[in-house]
Amino acid sequence: MRRRLPAVALALGITLALLAAAPALAAGYRYWSFWDGSAGGRWSYATQGPSMARPADGAVQGFRFSVSKDAAAQAAQPRAAADFEAVCGTTAPTEGTKRVALVIDFGVPQDAPAGDVPPEAAPRTACAQVAPEATTAEALASVAKPLRYNSAALLCAISGYPKQGCGDQVAESSAAPEPSAAPESGGGPSAGLLAGIAAVAALAAAGIWQSRRRTR
Repeated sequence: MRRRLPAVALALGITLALLAAAPALAAGYRYWSFWDGSAGGRWSYATQGPSMARPADGAVQGFRFSVSKDAAAQAAQPRAAADFEAVCGTTAPTEGTKRVALVIDFGVPQDAPAGDVPPEAAPRTACAQVAPEATTAEALASVAKPLRYNSAALLCAISGYPKQGCGDQVAESSAAPEPSAAPESGGGPSAGLLAGIAAVAALAAAGIWQSRRRTR
C-alpha cells in the first residue's frame, strides 16, 4: 500500500495542475463599441473614445451594441458599410462646419438586456454637420440624443438604449455570435487539454496496476 501512494499522489497532482491550467469560463461584456471607418467600407476598432476623437470632414464613425468577450478581437462590428457618400452624399458642405457620417447599430435582440429590445432592427445612419473642432461624441449628440455616460465617461446609451446598465459583465452563454460568423471555441478546457488529462489518468491507472502486481 505504501508503494502505491506516491504514484497515486503524483497522478492526482499532475491532473489537478492540468485542470488548474484550463482557462475559466470566459465572460463577456454588454456595451457600445466604437469604430473608425476606412477605405472600402471597412471598420477598425477605434483607439480613442468618442469624447476624445476629433474626426475630420468626410470621416465615418460607427457604434455597435453587443455582447463581446474581448474588446478589440471579438467585438461585433456595425452591420452597415462605412460609406461616407451613402450617408452624407446629399448633405451639402457648409463653410465653418464638417460632415461626419455616423452608423449606429443597436444590435440584435439576443444581446439586449433583460426587459429591453433594440429600438431599430437595422443600423441607423445620420450625417452630422458640426463645428470643425467637434468630437465624435458631440457629432453623435447632434443626431442621436439622449446619450448616457457613466462617471468614467464610458458611453452607456445612444438614443436612450439601453434603458439601464453600462458595460455590464454577462455569462458566456449570453453572448450571441453573429449569424454569419464562424463558431468560435468556448472558454472551457480545450479538447487537447482534456485529452492530456485523460492520458495522465490512464498512465496513473497503469502505474497503480503495476504497483499492485509487484506487491503480490
